Amino acid sequence: MSRLVAALTGLLALLALAPGAAADGPAGQPAPPTAAAPAPPGTPTVLVTRVATEVTPVIADHLAGGLDRARTGGYAAYVVELDTPGGLVSAMRVIVQDILASPVPVIVYVSPAGARAASAGAIVALAAHVLVMAPGTNIGAATPITSGGQDLSRKIVNDAAAQAEALARLRGRDVGFAGEAVRTGRSIGADEAVRLGVADAVAPTLADALAAADGRVVTVAGGQQVTVHTAGAVVERQELSLTERVLQALANPDLAFLLLVGGFIAVLVELATPGVGLAGATGAAAVLLALYSIAALPVTAVGLLLLAVAAGLFVAELFAPGTGAFALGGALALLLAAVFLFDRAQGVAVDLSAAVPLAVVLCAAAVVVGRLAVRSRRQRPTTTGADLLRGQTVTVAQAEGLTGRAFVEGAWWSVRSTGPPLRPGATARVVGLDGLVLLIVPADPAGDGGGPPPASRKDQS
Repeated sequence: MSRLVAALTGLLALLALAPGAAADGPAGQPAPPTAAAPAPPGTPTVLVTRVATEVTPVIADHLAGGLDRARTGGYAAYVVELDTPGGLVSAMRVIVQDILASPVPVIVYVSPAGARAASAGAIVALAAHVLVMAPGTNIGAATPITSGGQDLSRKIVNDAAAQAEALARLRGRDVGFAGEAVRTGRSIGADEAVRLGVADAVAPTLADALAAADGRVVTVAGGQQVTVHTAGAVVERQELSLTERVLQALANPDLAFLLLVGGFIAVLVELATPGVGLAGATGAAAVLLALYSIAALPVTAVGLLLLAVAAGLFVAELFAPGTGAFALGGALALLLAAVFLFDRAQGVAVDLSAAVPLAVVLCAAAVVVGRLAVRSRRQRPTTTGADLLRGQTVTVAQAEGLTGRAFVEGAWWSVRSTGPPLRPGATARVVGLDGLVLLIVPADPAGDGGGPPPASRKDQS
């Protein structure tokens, strides 16, 4: 259930991100940097970004954009201030490949104090040209696991260990630690990392980290050796845009499942009791957000097919409710989709402690909504206007030829006969509506409504 709470927190975070729009420029682009005092001629400039979240495709795209900006902008280095518990293996591999292909030196600075470069973050740190750590930070614990905490197969672990060892060997770092960090989950602090040759220096501030990196000779893309010049460098920031922050919040398997189930419930309510479309619009928006979240994560074809089957069974429950078999089948298909939706080899999975209660809620909602739909279809349709009055029997209160007045449904109406003339007290049947005039036909051709007959000539004499 803790994962379900975390997913709900992530959903609320989407709303909390809205105030950040004021800090961004048009279309969610980062605001231009504030003006700073001119630096002396020849002072190097570095581009700095902070990654204090999980490693996802959104972060991979963000760092790729930063590396490209550092290359085209002539920056002396690209600095990543890192504090991450890990993330997706696929995104981590993309980041590592981009770093290895960079002609600009990449400095990873694990900060602030108490931060960590764990799991996928440890591999990214090992790939950097220069690795600096703040006091009280740690690196390691890189054994691949699913998002639910389950260990992956030995084959996958060995593959990750081989990559970590290859990167350590390439950068001249301790190969033994790199392998142990993956195979046994070893993690070490900043001072030990420097002593073992895993990190290059310990620095309490970014300025100190840039000074510690200055003068080091590193090998960038193409085998070219360059000397890092970052001491006293001017710092320019690359911030996550509003769009990137929202997409990063969505890149969560439990949040994707929560949005999907919530969207299904809202759409089912709209299908069963169509109205102004608020439930349908809300549900459709939630499902679209869930689909984006799923698209940002490594999904499987089997999982997507099971999702489609679950949706079909829930809809079937609306139109053929009975014992709830369709709803139960949909819930089971949804649980199977939660198991098979994401590629566990990439370290992504929906936590079953969140999936099971959500599937039960959706199953119950489908059964209840299905019953409401049946009851709604059996009810007599509501009618208004001429349809409401047509066929009713009225009593003519006032009459003058073919026209008159009658009291109908709590209001006085002007009436007009489509047959013989009207008489006061006569009964008539409503056959239509002409504007605000009821069209009626007298119940008896003579117009005798049961009142006293008209006086004869003999009676009048």
